Amino acid sequence: MIPVSVRLNPFKTGGLELPILEGAVGVPWSLYGRILAERPVFTLHPLFHAGCYYVQDSSAMYVGHVFRKFLPELRPGARVLDLCAAPGGKTTDLAASLRERFGDDFLLVSNEVMKDRARVLDDNVARWGDPNVAVTSVDPAAFAPLGEYFDVIVADVPCSGEGMFRKDARAEEQWSPELVKLCAARQKRILADVWPSLRRGGVLVYSTCTYEEAENDDNLAWAAENLGGEIIAPQDEFPSSGVRLTRHGSLLKAGEVPGEGQWVGALHKTSGGCRPGRADIGSLRPLRNGMVKGVTKGRDFVPDADWALSIKYERGSYPEAELDKPTALKYLHRDAIVLPGAPLGYVLVTYRSVPLGFVKNIGPRCNNLLPKGRKILMNV
Repeated sequence: MIPVSVRLNPFKTGGLELPILEGAVGVPWSLYGRILAERPVFTLHPLFHAGCYYVQDSSAMYVGHVFRKFLPELRPGARVLDLCAAPGGKTTDLAASLRERFGDDFLLVSNEVMKDRARVLDDNVARWGDPNVAVTSVDPAAFAPLGEYFDVIVADVPCSGEGMFRKDARAEEQWSPELVKLCAARQKRILADVWPSLRRGGVLVYSTCTYEEAENDDNLAWAAENLGGEIIAPQDEFPSSGVRLTRHGSLLKAGEVPGEGQWVGALHKTSGGCRPGRADIGSLRPLRNGMVKGVTKGRDFVPDADWALSIKYERGSYPEAELDKPTALKYLHRDAIVLPGAPLGYVLVTYRSVPLGFVKNIGPRCNNLLPKGRKILMNV
């Protein structure tokens, strides 16, 4: 069985016991990563939908580890771009690390060019609940007009996918030497397009889920030589856990580590200057930018579903109703639920005291305000 791992949300799980963690072991390079003893049906876990944890491969968490090595170089107000962010594992990892270091004083832009994948990313960012994460869906070149805006760019670029063979049979079927060449060329274009938005002295964290040198070490060396950067030598930090060092990065191979395949390297940008931008994040028409508490409709102020999931939600803003697990799953299935004894009007529903979302209690039943796109499709 392929091991499954999760990463806890430190801003939602403080003091909260999660039964899925029984028998779990820690991920060496992630303080909040856990490799589970068995795979649960996450869909049927209300706390998964509440953003208490994110299901993420343990090897993919290594990108967050490399990112954290550069946090001491950053100052309050840090700006970070997660360039190829869907479905959201790395974004939520970066967000937690930035918040632990800077509190509210940072901006993380999470981008996914594919519109359908961007919607999934947006939902996962909403569940995680950090209002300092903006979500965009633009081509990498769209960031160039911002000037040298970002302190760090994390680019987990599309690749030939050798590291996913064990997990995804289609990746193996589609692999070919021609695909490797195509991916390597596409990766160069992505890096060249986004490079102007990284400040001089800033850091590029570059990663793939393939083992191909042409897409990994060779491309990082190409970026250093052609775009203007200095490669940061990898360190042998986990010698007994299966992580290999390559010329310019760290390689995690499926079968040698508990997770799937991942390669990560980094460089400092040495070119450029302090070129001011001609635009801001708002010009990119973000899907999400800051926290919206709700909207006024007629005489009602309708609370936004994402506000309930935000780590900045002010408890006591609305009456609360605690749900048992069957009722919580009915709510997440977008069924009408009944809340005997609850006041009429908008009510925050919780499970194990963790917010799930809002309902409008009209007495005999409640109108369910969970967004349709987040409905559990499984029969509960």
